[in-house]
Amino acid sequence: MIALLAPPIATVRATVADFLAALIDVYTILIFAYIISSIYQSFGGRIPYNRVLNAILDFLRQVCEPYLSIFRRFIPPIGPLDLSPIVGILVLSFGGALIVGLIAG
Repeated sequence: MIALLAPPIATVRATVADFLAALIDVYTILIFAYIISSIYQSFGGRIPYNRVLNAILDFLRQVCEPYLSIFRRFIPPIGPLDLSPIVGILVLSFGGALIVGLIAG
C-alpha cells in the first residue's frame, strides 16, 4: 500500500505567503495602471470610444476605487493632487509585507 504523505507545514505556509505576495504585487500594478489612466484623462487626454478599452478602464475603476475611497475619506485632495493612491500603495506594501512575513514564519 502506498502511503500518501502530507506536505510539511513549512512548505504550505511558504506557498501561501508567496501567493499572497504575488496578489499584493498584482493589485499594486492595477493601482498604478488606474493612476496613469486617471492622470491621462485629467490632462485632457481623450480616450477614443472602444469597447475593449472602456471595459479595461471600467475594470480598473471597479477594482481600485473601493480600496482608494477608504483613504480619500481621511485624506482630501489638495487641489488637483490626490494623495490617496500613494498612501494606499504604502499601506498595501507595508501591511502586505507584514502579513506575508507572519504567514511565512
